[in-house]
Amino acid sequence: MSQSVVPAIEEKLTDTSVTLTFEEYKVYQSNDDVKYELYEGKLIPMPTATILHIKICEYLVYQLQRYLAERQLNLVVKTGLGVRTAKDKSRIPDVVVCTRNLWQQAESCPGAGILDFEEKPLLVVEVVSENRRQDYVIKRAEYEQANVPEYIIVDPAQNRERVRVLAFQEGEESYTQIDYLLGQEMVSVVFPDLRLSVDEILCPPLVDDLINEEKTQLQEIEQQLATEQQRVDNERQRADNERQRADNERQRAERLAARLRELEIDPDTV
Repeated sequence: MSQSVVPAIEEKLTDTSVTLTFEEYKVYQSNDDVKYELYEGKLIPMPTATILHIKICEYLVYQLQRYLAERQLNLVVKTGLGVRTAKDKSRIPDVVVCTRNLWQQAESCPGAGILDFEEKPLLVVEVVSENRRQDYVIKRAEYEQANVPEYIIVDPAQNRERVRVLAFQEGEESYTQIDYLLGQEMVSVVFPDLRLSVDEILCPPLVDDLINEEKTQLQEIEQQLATEQQRVDNERQRADNERQRADNERQRAERLAARLRELEIDPDTV
């Protein structure tokens, strides 16, 4: 008696998701609140950020904006701004620094806000999420290939805390990396006098508190200036009063001398 054998059919997983061109991606409208990056024509959903992730991004934006404002640099710091890294790839870094002109160009273009090949940012920042390989390997290769001058990776994971700065050194065609650990200061390559505490980057204070602290300090300075101005005004008023008193004395003496002369008395002999 022969036994029939049912051949095993290997089930193949097929990627049925839509493939988009970069131009289609720019005008793509999703039916949810999820942000998507583009990788080899496929939409890659971005995970919802943790509270720590949000705090780190806000802190870096705050510090970078202060740095640029203090030096009156014609640059802007943005979140949510896309960066095209290849023909069919586009990323949305956590923080982007670019020229004001590039920002205005992106603002005037239809569709999503994305810097194209010729619109290169000066610096991008990614805060490491669950997919560590994505930030350390894949995005590193993309930003390097796109000639982004500096790529900063902030990794707050326990026992792996670091800030990695990747940048093109003069004459080099690939990134050189430096890791900054707890207790150290991160130094930017594009902005060499920008120094930030790694401890504060990885465990940042609330930007709201920093703003309130600055506001309080500004109010104290304004109060000190007002007090000093009041002191100067009082000194000036006292000086004016002394001058007025001296003028009054001089005028009284002149009147007395005139009266003595009318009486044919020499005032110098009195």
